[in-house]
Amino acid sequence: MEEAKRNSLYAWILAARPKTLTGAITPVMIGSALAYMDGHFQWLPALICCLFASLMQIAANFINDLFDYLKGTDREDRLGPERACAQGWISPKAMRNGIIITVLFACLIGSSLLFYAGWELIIVGLLCVLFAFLYTTGPYPLSYNGWGDILVIVFFGFVPVGGTYYVQALTWTTDTTIASLICGLLIDTLLVVNNYRDREADARSGKRTVIVRFGEKFGSYLYLMLGMTASLLCFWFLFEGHLYAALLPLLYLIPHFLTWKRMVRIHSGKKLNSILGETSRNMLLMGILLSIGFFLN
Repeated sequence: MEEAKRNSLYAWILAARPKTLTGAITPVMIGSALAYMDGHFQWLPALICCLFASLMQIAANFINDLFDYLKGTDREDRLGPERACAQGWISPKAMRNGIIITVLFACLIGSSLLFYAGWELIIVGLLCVLFAFLYTTGPYPLSYNGWGDILVIVFFGFVPVGGTYYVQALTWTTDTTIASLICGLLIDTLLVVNNYRDREADARSGKRTVIVRFGEKFGSYLYLMLGMTASLLCFWFLFEGHLYAALLPLLYLIPHFLTWKRMVRIHSGKKLNSILGETSRNMLLMGILLSIGFFLN
């Protein structure tokens, strides 16, 4: 990797972790495709949702980078992708400023959604910002106490999928609930890979993820079951008469199962970072397949 100069543009790009943006884009894509299927699609609020979600993802990455560094979690034995503060690419003071600017910019862009929906979006936006901080910071950091998976399902499933659909359709349907749950479970596979890889380091740091609590084998089967459950939930759309939305996502099961087999075989170490990349790819594939299914119905 090219050496990043301190506080340079390249350092900020690395800190933003652009590969994680699939987790922000996929829910908006699914929510917009669902709105299209129901005859409510509007491109401008969909674009605004995508920008807001992406900026909040970047802000969350900055927050995790800074506060994990301050807590001493990012140590020399870290297995995951390198962090900007820990590597000295970005100073803690500059990262704090970056967090403030990114959050304010996200809120400014997100506030334009008030032209499309009601004041309740203010509450949703404030909760997004609040939990982006509470995930890693405060006297009871949620990710350190096993709440990460629930937060992913809520803030990468129900909030972005349902919110994207709502600002276009001004309603909430059962299909929206199912699609939100599918997306949340799907994106949680990414968190599970991270926690599976870091289980030993997390245990030493006092980070009590569900995999630290219940063990490696539980983590591996949790990963498998999350993807399978997300795919099988798509059968709901078959009862609604949406054949393609029900069947196309089943193709995701093939790469998901193969990735799970590789993850179990690797078992531990930095080689699990390749599983992170595969999981991100599979997640995007599932989002595309489900979205195409909505478009074709």
